[in-house]
Amino acid sequence: KNKNNKKTEVQKQVVASLEEAIKKVKELSLATPRKFVESIDMAINLGIDAKQTDQTVKGSILLPHGSGKKVKVVVFTGNDEQKALALETGAIFAGLEDLLAKIEAGFVDFDVAIATPDVMPKISKIARKLGPRGLMPSPKNGTVTNDIKKAISESLKGKVDFKNDKGGTVHCLVGKVSFDEKALLENAQTILKAVRDSKPESSKGKFIKGFYLNSTMGPSVQVISESL
Repeated sequence: KNKNNKKTEVQKQVVASLEEAIKKVKELSLATPRKFVESIDMAINLGIDAKQTDQTVKGSILLPHGSGKKVKVVVFTGNDEQKALALETGAIFAGLEDLLAKIEAGFVDFDVAIATPDVMPKISKIARKLGPRGLMPSPKNGTVTNDIKKAISESLKGKVDFKNDKGGTVHCLVGKVSFDEKALLENAQTILKAVRDSKPESSKGKFIKGFYLNSTMGPSVQVISESL
């Protein structure tokens, strides 16, 4: 009933700037209290042909104010010292054959998978399970590395990955509605810059065609800006 009463009000929200969008998303979230703290996400529509592999847009960024999300990290390594370091730094599980067996059995309750380069050939056999969930370690986003401590620390602090979907849209976590507006603005600006910097050379014409912000349960707020 509450949703129906607000349907006309929130059916289409359009604002002129990123600052206004953040303010509006927070207002809409507070107008309908939840039993949990909602996240704020950004959807960026790109002028790319997502069917072309040379126009894929992806990367990773360390949000200046973190994501507000409790991140679960696992580490693939066969080195006992690196296993101990991984667990000490904050990973929930570290190992190789035992971790592979857990994932084969259905374990995917984690957000980030990090691996040392030497074990990547063995991990390839579970790519079919990790790939579709965006959990496959990759050198491009810093999750294939010998610097386990740094990779885990960055993930726990708010490092987020982005990649366009089949429709040419990038979705990325901005933060929580409990963040102040300045923190959310700086996180969002960091995401937009990272996406702009990832423009493929083969992409012609307008790259960022539009973008939207929304809370977990809230409506989208479209940003209309000349800077696009």
